[in-house]
Amino acid sequence: LAMGMGVGQALLVLLAACAVMPAKDPLLNICMDAKHHKTKPGPEGMLHDQCAPWKDNACCTANTSSEAHKDQSNLYNFNWNHCGLMPPKCKRHFIQDTCLYECSPNLGPWIDQADSSWRRERILHVPLCKEDCEEWWEDCKDYLTCKENWHKGWNWATGTNRCPWGSMCRPFSHVFPRPKDLCEKIWSNSYKYTTEHRGSGRCIQMWFDPAQGNPNVVVAKYYAWKKRSSPAWMENVTPETGKAVCALPWSVLVLLPLALVMLPEGARGCGSHGWGSL
Repeated sequence: LAMGMGVGQALLVLLAACAVMPAKDPLLNICMDAKHHKTKPGPEGMLHDQCAPWKDNACCTANTSSEAHKDQSNLYNFNWNHCGLMPPKCKRHFIQDTCLYECSPNLGPWIDQADSSWRRERILHVPLCKEDCEEWWEDCKDYLTCKENWHKGWNWATGTNRCPWGSMCRPFSHVFPRPKDLCEKIWSNSYKYTTEHRGSGRCIQMWFDPAQGNPNVVVAKYYAWKKRSSPAWMENVTPETGKAVCALPWSVLVLLPLALVMLPEGARGCGSHGWGSL
């Protein structure tokens, strides 16, 4: 009898767990609809240099990862050296930023509609870890730039970005007085500065050691859960998005009636006390 009760309870626990198991989350493990992104993430054997941490599951191709490292990249014809040569210690942060944007499958909670001709979606307010933002600013503070927002307003007459007429090249530390200014303003609020630390599970890391796994997976799950819990999300959710799915093995379905019979009468109630006894 004791063994029967154990089997019965185990099967009911399995059924209960299954009842709350969500469908594939539309905010997780996805690629945005943009210029160079793949339609869905997957392994890439040969991602180049700083993009390599994403090779096990990437939204970028090997060619995109290689282009991300060039001074005059074919990705967007964007020139880092618009106010003189950008120092390598600064440029590596912009390369890493590009790798995160192009390769990461963990930016779903922050994908937003874009109104530009070259992409349908963008990222908005991605919570960047404090260290990632502050190291970026520290390594670039002495480099010169002529613009606060690098997304728009350039002189493209030559086919590549040049400083607009009348603008002056000034040190980063003047254009962006604080790390927060750099991270939030340079790409039109793609990032949000946070005081959260790497490894906290509450902020996205541009830099991480792939040998330790990708820390941004759990961060995306946390913010996807927060977003799903918001009233705005609940208003817009479709039945397909919100419904629970569960593929119970046939053997469990066959044994379920038996499990209910095996349980003592008091444990078969439909109310909270019945489930509370499991």
